Amino acid sequence: MTTVLEPAATAAQTAPAQDAPETPETPETPEAPEVAEVAEAPEVAEVAEVPEAAEAAEEVRRVPAAGPAPAAGPAPAPQALPDRQTPQTPQPQDTPQPQAAPELREAREPREAGAVRGVGAGDARGRVAELAAVRALALDGPGRRATAAQHARGKLTARERIALLLDEGSFREVEQLRRHRAVGFGLEDKRPYTDGVVTGWGTVEGRTVFVYAHDFRIFGGALGEAHAAKIHKVMDMALAAGAPLVSLNDGAGARIQEGVLALAGYGGIFRRNTRASGVIPQISVMLGPCAGGAAYSPALSDFVFMVRESAQMFITGPDVVRAVTGEEISHNGLGGADVHAETSGVCHFAYDDEETCLAEVRYLLSLLPANNRTPPPAAVCTDPADRAAPRLVDLVPADTSRPYDMAAVIAEIVDDGEVLEVHERFATNIICALARLDGQVVGIVANQPQVLAGVLDIEASEKAARFVQMCDAFHIPLLTLLDVPGFLPGVDQEHGGIIRHGAKLLYAYCNATVPRISLILRKAYGGAYIVMDSQSIGADLTYAWPTNEIAVMGAEGAANVVFRRQIAAAADPEATRERLIEEYRQALMHPYYAAERGLVDDVIDPARTREVLIGALAMLRSKHTDLPARKHGNPPQ
Repeated sequence: MTTVLEPAATAAQTAPAQDAPETPETPETPEAPEVAEVAEAPEVAEVAEVPEAAEAAEEVRRVPAAGPAPAAGPAPAPQALPDRQTPQTPQPQDTPQPQAAPELREAREPREAGAVRGVGAGDARGRVAELAAVRALALDGPGRRATAAQHARGKLTARERIALLLDEGSFREVEQLRRHRAVGFGLEDKRPYTDGVVTGWGTVEGRTVFVYAHDFRIFGGALGEAHAAKIHKVMDMALAAGAPLVSLNDGAGARIQEGVLALAGYGGIFRRNTRASGVIPQISVMLGPCAGGAAYSPALSDFVFMVRESAQMFITGPDVVRAVTGEEISHNGLGGADVHAETSGVCHFAYDDEETCLAEVRYLLSLLPANNRTPPPAAVCTDPADRAAPRLVDLVPADTSRPYDMAAVIAEIVDDGEVLEVHERFATNIICALARLDGQVVGIVANQPQVLAGVLDIEASEKAARFVQMCDAFHIPLLTLLDVPGFLPGVDQEHGGIIRHGAKLLYAYCNATVPRISLILRKAYGGAYIVMDSQSIGADLTYAWPTNEIAVMGAEGAANVVFRRQIAAAADPEATRERLIEEYRQALMHPYYAAERGLVDDVIDPARTREVLIGALAMLRSKHTDLPARKHGNPPQ
């Protein structure tokens, strides 16, 4: 029951009795309808596949008519970040919560916008008070019990997540008071502010970033017409402003009650993802369920982050899989963070908690430009550009059959040893990473001899090709470190399309116009040598260490082919074979063979690698290359 204060009656109680005029009895305000935010959340498209959606709906239905939600309780402890500040969980700083005027506090009790509309609205001050009360409802969300249920799942609310992502107090919300206009199935009585998504912009380290965050407490984060329109608007704003877009995903799919309008909303998101591709950085952060068609938006973005246990992505969930194929599998087993980080390759980064995940999103943004028309942000470098690295000589064995850790080599070269590896757990025989050299951002592609001897296979080719394209789109110079024995042989690789997938990496390098530098550490054999940004496909500069071996194939294989008749006819075939292998190596695979023919620009001392690379990148910083006039290329798929 809504209680409306009666100003005249209140005055009569406080003034002297003889001065109090008679006041006619004010009729009681009819009971306000139950607020949309606390009504039962409508069913969402994938609610059967995502149990948390049904739980959220039940929690929202049970929320009593209460005041504003309390501050969030302590979140799970984040894992420590090496050489980076461990994130803390601030309270949301996006918009200060206005305090409702005293005469409106009781009017807010039913938590329905209609209950406060018109209260104290007789003059401008009354209108401002009304706005404060309405905005407080929007900021509070569905209430303390729904918030507590979200925290009980180990998840933060949409506004808490935005507060962690953006600089304190920088968030400016867009369309906070928007509500859906759908009717039928009871939706006309459930019209919460924000419609389940918080949109706007703020800053990360002082640079503008646009963001939208699903609010799982409202309709399970399901997408309807108004919800989609808000996302469309902030995506259009990000593209127009030329600033990165971050989506914080925690929703169960399309809102069934709105039918085809919800599906059309997804289509609008996908179209905007595609238009913005290569123009502004797009980062998808998976903090909850993402089922059905909703999973395609993250797949179209540049980077995907996921939180273990909380986030899942799949097109058809475990129930459908069981019904169609008879296979039994859990939600995380089908589409959890580890599955997508290690097996499918959909996820680039996976973390144990939301705080660490969002801190790493901030770090990634510090390495990316605002758009494709600006260079990546430079940083002050305290690591000397001419710092020698004598340890590199010992890290890489001269024996080409012995493995070593390429990650250690990269850490020795870059500024302060700090590297952000992309797709770290997928296709681990190749490394793709962002780092800095003398404060300038650089993209690094390197073979990893510790895994499959560093060969190129289907997954490694796809991983590296996508990374090269991203770097080229956003003006990030490319440094390629080679120690590759070739492409992985095998029936599975051939039938799986190694030719087609290997061509993706070749196409990406040939099409790239950013500065490109190659460094051959040890072996570089066959077609893999060509594909890994050799000088013949357009590398601006190619360096090599004295341990390099560049050839069509290894000396052993080459000798077996070239000298097979001599070896077969020899009295001692094994001794003859060893002698001919060494002759072939001395003739065609010595460290200076390629340099003598102009295929390597210089053979350098490994200890001077950092100094040489920084000087080369500084020279190439003003590089400009024009591609032929065309609508677009037709890369292999």
